[in-house]
Amino acid sequence: MKPLPGRFAARGGRTRWPGEARSIGALRAALRSPSAWAAGLFLALCAGAQAQQSITLTGSIGSRAILMVDGGAPRTVAPGETVRGVKLIAVQGDQAVVESGGKRLTLRMDSPVSIGGSGGGGGGGSRIVLTADSRGHFLTPGTINGRTVHFMLDTGATTIAMSAADAQRIGLDASKGQPVQMRTANGVTTGSRVRLHSVRVGDVEVFDVEAIVSQQPMPFVLLGNSFINRFSMRRDAEQMVLERRF
Repeated sequence: MKPLPGRFAARGGRTRWPGEARSIGALRAALRSPSAWAAGLFLALCAGAQAQQSITLTGSIGSRAILMVDGGAPRTVAPGETVRGVKLIAVQGDQAVVESGGKRLTLRMDSPVSIGGSGGGGGGGSRIVLTADSRGHFLTPGTINGRTVHFMLDTGATTIAMSAADAQRIGLDASKGQPVQMRTANGVTTGSRVRLHSVRVGDVEVFDVEAIVSQQPMPFVLLGNSFINRFSMRRDAEQMVLERRF
């Protein structure tokens, strides 16, 4: 595993906390007031879950776009028209600009876009779009091994990282993992390195992903580089776009 300065990195049998520098402010606030933080996170995720959609541009006819929303039948939509909460703004060659949940997105031909969430579909999508919250964090519900979790995207975390409580809730036996020691802002704690059968965000699912289970409480699951590295990633204003590479 390649060490990352100030990040989650194995050093002499010890391991740094994933995303410590990036996430420490939010983590400290959560530890000071866990109930308030959890309530805010719950409301934010509920709002995101209500807006989650999978949208695919399958073709165009003149200025009209042919859209599939949440795996439904293809619909021909004219600029200004709305189908299942998705409004077509314009068609530009093999791309279309749409609006969903108050956000504008550019669709590419036959490339599904997952707008956050853990929405339906068969998990064969290739594109994830996440929108930053008021603090600049990218939060989204998703699944690990088919069980719902709450992710926070963290490019500073070498792997996905979760608390022992989350691992137990989703039925993950961390005792079978490789023991590790982790150096955190609060001292050294123990954890386990494990393999996850599947990780899914929207209609994008990947398999056999490394993760760390920490004995310390965490208000979310860090969506780290063992997942992110399978995607190309770009920031577009308040949106983070991940496109699958393999």
